[in-house]
Amino acid sequence: MVSVHGRIRAVSVLHEVIGYAIVAGFGFFMLWGFGAWIFKREPGPWFWRLLAILQVTIAIQVVAGAILLGIHGFDARPKLHYLYGSVLPIIVLVIGHVMARELERDQWKVFAVAGFICFGLTLRALMTGLGIG
Repeated sequence: MVSVHGRIRAVSVLHEVIGYAIVAGFGFFMLWGFGAWIFKREPGPWFWRLLAILQVTIAIQVVAGAILLGIHGFDARPKLHYLYGSVLPIIVLVIGHVMARELERDQWKVFAVAGFICFGLTLRALMTGLGIG
């Protein structure tokens, strides 16, 4: 039988592991997009699949974070952790979708830049969550 404390720790570990995966995912996504831009090639359908996976993963991360928030309250230091890890990346992605919708082609370039911004934001969220920044 798993104790309540064990389940809380499991959610915390899951939140951390997902955090690393999101940062790595956005790093790879950003490099893929900028590489395609430099070599003047379309990034292909897997680029869009990775974007979808990252967006779903952020949603899962927000749910895990909300569970931890409900258990522990607003205890992350600094409080910007909540913005860096959820609110701001979601805003960047929504803006990216709106901007890309206005373009007839090269929508992926918008997401290469959005990936760069989200990489920085989620890296900062991970650092603050781990207490190293």
